[in-house]
Amino acid sequence: MTRTDAVLIVGELVVDFTLAQHGAKCKLRLGGVGHAARGLWAAGLDYAVAAFCPQYLVDEAKSYLAKCGCKEFIWLGDVVGAPNVILIGDATEVSHQGYEDLMRNTKVVKFHDPLPSLDAYQKVVVFPGRFDISALSGAFSKDARFSFDVAYDLEDLSSLMTFNGRVQAVIISTSSSLFDALGRFDVDGLIDAVKTLSPEVFLLKENRGGSRLFDLRDGGVEEIPATLGKTVNSVGVGDVYSSVMVGLSHMGWTEAAWRGCQAATVYSQSTFPDDIKRDVERGFRLSLDVLQALGGTMLPWHDRPRYSIYLAGPDVSYVEKQELDRAVDSLTYHNFRVRRPILENGELKRPASQGDLRRTYLMDCQLLKECDAVFAVPLDRDAGTLVEIGMAIEMGKPVITYDPRQENENTMVVVGSSVYSADLDACLNGTFDTLAKLRAESQ
Repeated sequence: MTRTDAVLIVGELVVDFTLAQHGAKCKLRLGGVGHAARGLWAAGLDYAVAAFCPQYLVDEAKSYLAKCGCKEFIWLGDVVGAPNVILIGDATEVSHQGYEDLMRNTKVVKFHDPLPSLDAYQKVVVFPGRFDISALSGAFSKDARFSFDVAYDLEDLSSLMTFNGRVQAVIISTSSSLFDALGRFDVDGLIDAVKTLSPEVFLLKENRGGSRLFDLRDGGVEEIPATLGKTVNSVGVGDVYSSVMVGLSHMGWTEAAWRGCQAATVYSQSTFPDDIKRDVERGFRLSLDVLQALGGTMLPWHDRPRYSIYLAGPDVSYVEKQELDRAVDSLTYHNFRVRRPILENGELKRPASQGDLRRTYLMDCQLLKECDAVFAVPLDRDAGTLVEIGMAIEMGKPVITYDPRQENENTMVVVGSSVYSADLDACLNGTFDTLAKLRAESQ
């Protein structure tokens, strides 16, 4: 079969259905490897798709992907027992995205027999799913080289050993279950596991905190900062990063990773393909030197707990505080160290004695002094929270004020805060930016 320079994307095709949220309508998109396909098309790269999907999706997928520049669509096998529909609760990944794979317990992937030949492709990006990856190895040519983006359906790397010696890149996100198992507390153990596959590079995507490219040939580490803006939809952003990086690997892994990050950033800011392609093409006109000089937000996962965040807010049992609880979930999900006075120093009884009031006041003040930043949620114009904001400002500590009910739009709070917003997404970005600056100052 004639060899081609096109990138082959291998994985599952699914239907993404994002549930409607306040201020945002529901959204239906071709997901799974469909995201990588859109990214490669936007980047102007030749590609083909080899996918597992239910039969009802095949014709629709072929037609759609052809319009997105796909050179060939190869149906590797059927998915039965489930529709391959993913419900998505939080498309912005402020916290856990709440993915629900419908009927996942009855889902079965059936390979076509015989498997279609894949030996025309030498550069392959595999997104593991509910299929036996090793069963695919014989369908490729001996000179094919593989990159793996490991997300949710791989508990360890042993199933990839069939490809040992043929691996170019291993890519893992901090939101993946494999990262949680191997690298949540220490990146060294994760790197050791990745090295068993003998790849050239390992990319760790760290969400809004940027990414790190580990060159396993010479031990070099390239930090690639994130460019934070309003997140429209984060679903598939990591897939775009991975596929574009591999597609551009002929430039060298460093530039390829920066360009992949560029494409992923654009992908997070729109769900309209033509707009994504226009903005990716525009961004690629920047030289690598200029792109790197623009900087961004760099806050690796494992550095985040070094900085403690004081939670200022009515964090007590007798207050309706769902917005505060969501903010805590968000910060915890992103591995920030949140210090909650109510948990560390106790909740005062009502009514409280003067002695208990003074003791709690002194302990809370001491905790505030020990923290590097303050995340404030002043629900119902809570007087104690507003005092804590003022104290932190006077101490010179950065304050991120999340005011979901827009009750505190006064000069002292708005101007005194490093970030002030009714949008949790903006406040989360502000937290990353603030602590990234503290990290940069300490280096």
